[in-house]
Amino acid sequence: MPEGHSVHRITRQFQRNFVGHRVTVSSPQGRFVTGAQQLSGHTVTDARAVGKQMFLEFDHGLWLRIHLGMYGAWDFSGEIQMDATMASANGRMGQTNQHGTDLDAGDPAPTFDAAGENSIFSIGAPRRTRVRMSEQEKQIDLAETFPPEPVGQVRVRLLSDTVCADLRGPTACEVLDPAQVDAVIAKLGPDPELDNTPEAEARFVAVVQKKPTPIGRLLMDQTVVSGIGNVYRAEMLFRAGLNPHVPGKSLRETTVRALWQDWAHLLHIGVATGQMMTMDKLEGDEYRLALKNRADRHWVYKREGLPCRVCGTHIVLEEMAARKLYWCPRCQA
Repeated sequence: MPEGHSVHRITRQFQRNFVGHRVTVSSPQGRFVTGAQQLSGHTVTDARAVGKQMFLEFDHGLWLRIHLGMYGAWDFSGEIQMDATMASANGRMGQTNQHGTDLDAGDPAPTFDAAGENSIFSIGAPRRTRVRMSEQEKQIDLAETFPPEPVGQVRVRLLSDTVCADLRGPTACEVLDPAQVDAVIAKLGPDPELDNTPEAEARFVAVVQKKPTPIGRLLMDQTVVSGIGNVYRAEMLFRAGLNPHVPGKSLRETTVRALWQDWAHLLHIGVATGQMMTMDKLEGDEYRLALKNRADRHWVYKREGLPCRVCGTHIVLEEMAARKLYWCPRCQA
C-alpha cells in the first residue's frame, strides 16, 4: 500500500501539471461515469494530500477524493514537469537530512533500483514521457501518441492539453463537496508534512498516551497519525527501540514525542527521494546501494529470519493490525 510519502509526491505532480488547467475527465472503465461528468470541463484549482488520501479541487467547488489503497496507482503521460519543490539547488530532487545521509551526493545520472525504479528524476523542461506513481515510481516506455490509449481498468482519466493522468485500482474514488471534504479530513490524525507544529505534535502525544492499544497498532491507525504504513511502522519502532506490543498509555511523553519527530524526519526524506529510506548516515556508495536495493534501506522490514543489523538476533515476523510486522525481539525487548 502506498504510504504517506508516495501520496504527497503524487499530489505534487498534480500541483505542478494540473492546477490551473482545464481538464477533460472520463471513466474508460465505466465505473465512475457520473462523477466524471460532474468534473469534466472544469479547472483544477488545488491538490492536497493528507496522509494516504489526496483531494483535487475544481473551480465549481467540488472535489475528487482518492484513496489508492492496496492496489491503486496513477500513470502520468505527456509533457510532464517534475515537481520543482522537491528539487535541490543542483537541479535534482533531494536534501541533506539531519543524520548525515546526503541525498545530493554522487553521480548526477539517475539511480535505478532492481525493480527499475528511478529514485531521483532530473528537473527541467517538460519531457514527453510516462511515469507510474504508486508505492514505487517507475519511468516506463514513451507513448507514441498523446493521449495514449487506456491500458487496463482505468477508473478515472484526467486530460489537459499536454498531460494525461490515469487512475487504476483505488480503494476510494468519489466526488465530494467542501463540507464532506472537511468531514473526511477531520477524522484523520495529524500529518507532519502538512503541519509539524508543536500543536500537531501535542495532539499525537495526547491521543497515544490515552490508549491501551499496542503502539504497533496505534501507528497504523490513520485517526491517530496520518500516513504511516507497514514499512514505516516497523522501521520507526526499531529506530525507537520499542516493543510493538507496549500499550500507548504506558509510554513516556518524551518517547511519544520522539516518535512524532522521527516520523516527520522520515516522511520528509521519503517525499524528497521517493524512497522509504530509514537507515541513517549513509553516504557515497552505501547510499547509492540503498537506492538500488530495498534490502539495503531498512533495519528490519522484510528481513524475517535474518540477523539483526545491530545485535545479530533473528528478526521476527508476526501479524498485527492485519499486516505483517517485522521486529527484533532483543533490540525492541
